[in-house]
Amino acid sequence: MEAGDDRNIFLSTLPATSRDRTIALGVVIVSTIFFGVTLPFSRVQLPPVPAFVASYQSALAINDLITTVLLLSQFSLLRTRALLVLACGYLFTAVAAVVHALTFPNLLTPTGLFNAGQQTTAWLYMVWHGGFPLFVLGYAAYKGKGGGREIKGSVTEAIVWSIIAVFAAMALAVYAVTELHNLLPALLDAKGNSPALYSAAYRPALYGTALGVLLLNFAALVVLWLRRPHSVLDVWIMVVLYAWLLDIASSALLNAGRFDFGFYIGRVYGLFAACFVLAVLLLQNINLQARLSRLLYALRRESASEQRRHGEREKLFSAVVESSNDAIITQALDGTITGWNPAAERLFGYTAVEAIGEHVDLIAPPELLAELRDILARVGRGETIAHHETTRKTRDGKLVTVSLSISPLHSISGEIIGASKIARDITESQRTQAALTQEIEERQRIFETSQDLILVTDTKGTFVQVSPSSMAILGIRPDEMVGHSATEFIHPDDLDSTRQEMRSARRGHLMRNFETRYLHKDGHAVNLSWMGTWSEPVRRHFFVGRDLTEKQAAEAQLRQVQKMDAVGQLTGGVAHDFNNILTVITGTIGILSDAVANDPQMSAIARMIDDAAERGASLTKHLLAFARRQPLQPREIDVNTLVVDTIKLLRPTLGEQIQINPQLAQDSWPALVDPNQLTTAILNLSLNARDAMPSGGTLVVETSNVHLDDGYVAMNRDVSVGNYVMLAVSDTGSGISPENLERVFDPFFTTKEVGKGTGLGLSMVFGFVKQSNGHIKIYSEVGHGTTVKIYLPRATGLSDTPVESLASMSIEGGHETILVVEDDTLVRRYVITQIQSLGYKTLEASRASEALDIIDGPKHIDLLFTDVIMPGSMNGRQLVDTAIVRRPGLKTLFTSGYTENAIVHHGRLDTGVLLLAKPYRKSDLARMIRLALKS
Repeated sequence: MEAGDDRNIFLSTLPATSRDRTIALGVVIVSTIFFGVTLPFSRVQLPPVPAFVASYQSALAINDLITTVLLLSQFSLLRTRALLVLACGYLFTAVAAVVHALTFPNLLTPTGLFNAGQQTTAWLYMVWHGGFPLFVLGYAAYKGKGGGREIKGSVTEAIVWSIIAVFAAMALAVYAVTELHNLLPALLDAKGNSPALYSAAYRPALYGTALGVLLLNFAALVVLWLRRPHSVLDVWIMVVLYAWLLDIASSALLNAGRFDFGFYIGRVYGLFAACFVLAVLLLQNINLQARLSRLLYALRRESASEQRRHGEREKLFSAVVESSNDAIITQALDGTITGWNPAAERLFGYTAVEAIGEHVDLIAPPELLAELRDILARVGRGETIAHHETTRKTRDGKLVTVSLSISPLHSISGEIIGASKIARDITESQRTQAALTQEIEERQRIFETSQDLILVTDTKGTFVQVSPSSMAILGIRPDEMVGHSATEFIHPDDLDSTRQEMRSARRGHLMRNFETRYLHKDGHAVNLSWMGTWSEPVRRHFFVGRDLTEKQAAEAQLRQVQKMDAVGQLTGGVAHDFNNILTVITGTIGILSDAVANDPQMSAIARMIDDAAERGASLTKHLLAFARRQPLQPREIDVNTLVVDTIKLLRPTLGEQIQINPQLAQDSWPALVDPNQLTTAILNLSLNARDAMPSGGTLVVETSNVHLDDGYVAMNRDVSVGNYVMLAVSDTGSGISPENLERVFDPFFTTKEVGKGTGLGLSMVFGFVKQSNGHIKIYSEVGHGTTVKIYLPRATGLSDTPVESLASMSIEGGHETILVVEDDTLVRRYVITQIQSLGYKTLEASRASEALDIIDGPKHIDLLFTDVIMPGSMNGRQLVDTAIVRRPGLKTLFTSGYTENAIVHHGRLDTGVLLLAKPYRKSDLARMIRLALKS
């Protein structure tokens, strides 16, 4: 039972039920009927019976005193002010009844005690019947939920002072109506001169005073009625007030004087009023006694049952302690062992007889004695220690790792008298846990660092775990895949074969290597080679997928090299045989020309044959250059000087509509190359650029020093690591479409009109560069122009230039976060690997839209490193402009296969921006990143 329910067993707090109200209403109705029946006889004079007054007053006083005691007993428990005020009201009526009897004439003395006058008893009646409703008003004011406000001091003091106050008030009232009765209005008129005042008649003042007392009682009744909710006590107090109204009406308003019928019947109403609350309180006490009796009986039965359960628990506890696999030890606060179970014997090697009575230091290593004392002190303060891992010593001196759980032992009085200790040997479990932790850590590191894609799915094909490599391979974060079905990411054409492999694995068959295409976030298919297995215990599929992109790209590159070598061998053989034929033709045409010198027509024919032979010789020269079989005379040259001389030849050839803009590195290294062939290559590239700019444009010829490192060579197998002189020829022409870009170096391939090109210009340049142990790359975009970069091997035997010294300087990294935007998957992976090796954190995107999604997200970004030319509606410059608007202060760095000057003139970037031209060394990358971050 809750605390609030405990208070509701008292009448003052127990809510009144409809049954309580019905009974009270019945009493009121009966009283009213009885009042109505007796009303006509109120003024009938009856014989005076003084004994009736004494009996009535005595019974009334006893009833009110008992009621007072019962109310004060409830107050002592509930401590509410309302109960104290009501108890004082009943005490007041009891004292008033006694005083009224003592002052009544001819009861004890002819005129009554206390020097009573003729009007004393009448005024005491008014004080008596007017005082009680005042106490009821006080009760109504203080009552409330749970009985109302409580007193804060001593209950006894409150009761004593209340009793004193009641008696003091009554003493004051007695003094006023006895000693000062001559000053009060007369309420009675004696009929005749009878000193006994038996037939004293009521004066108008009495009716007025009685009416005031009646209204005061009625007011108390109304106020109490309005103070809801009502308790049981409230209902019966209202019944009492109603009876008092009938009492006053019968004996003071409707009758004619003392000892008439109204006088007697009014006293009867007053006696009944005194009995109502007393009867209810007595019934309550009887009910409480019955409840206490039942409760005592229930407690006895519960106690007996608890004793039985306690005995059974003790037996069970003893059995548990004895059979426990954990060592259970009890000890006093001074460390003396008082309990030692069989598991403790097995763990520490001491029998119970040997251990009990000894100090617990018996099993503690010397270096842990201070810890032992600290534990005992903490337990002595009431602390409970759980899962404390420490070391203990066995009988043979062996150290064991144990987990201790220690609790205080309390006596019946609650005093801490010792400690209970449970010791579990965790030596082996720690070894197992350490091995398991190491294994989990190793597997987690493999999972997190694997470049292969590792996937775990449930029986429905929903991803449970995805390795971080998904971001590099598919462009999708692991959290974007976990919880989703694999069917959302597998290429639709490969769904059936994948399901078949999974079913085969679940039937116990080992999975073969199979290929399945997954969809990259940007929409293109990624071919993956898979190996998987099914685990029945955890009901999971485990897959490891290897990205075949690099492998397929390498195979394609190898096929291209093989194709170019095959074509080169073929064209070389044809050119060689054709040269033999041309040798005969050009040798004999001279003889023929001399023979027909006098015949103009035949001479013209001979010259035409000679011109055709010269064209054939030029064609074979180009074919030999592509086949890398032309005789070269490489020597150490200054590329800048050669470019300047070649530009002089180009200006009249290209025309005024083409602006030539040389951008030559001042510290350019010398190159080992055939200068004549290099000049021819520059001319060929320039003429191609002119043809791509029929309406005019800008031709940029640029030189610089570069170092091709392992990362670049890994993506371009036809070049070696080393230092190169880079020569770039860029135009602002129409550009080359992607489908044609792969064929530009094929012999006889041309996009020009018939008769305007042989298709051997770029193939000759390609063959010459390869024969010179160099490297060539072409970058182009339709509508923007083309850049061809030639990498010529640097001539050896020279001292390092300032640029080379800069390249050999120590590489500086950092810890910032860099967003890499690159559409080429191979280049993006290479760049991310290099940046991460410098210590930076990386984010990646394959196009501008993906980059903006990351920029709009919550991740911190220090530097945006973006390619300039990208697929889609937004290029690198537009991406940077948008990103800076969304993240002001964001640092940026561009990269491109175009030279910086070419891009500036193509309108891609503004002059002065930071650009890292492809290809670049790791040192260049590190330097430019630091420069961009510090800009």
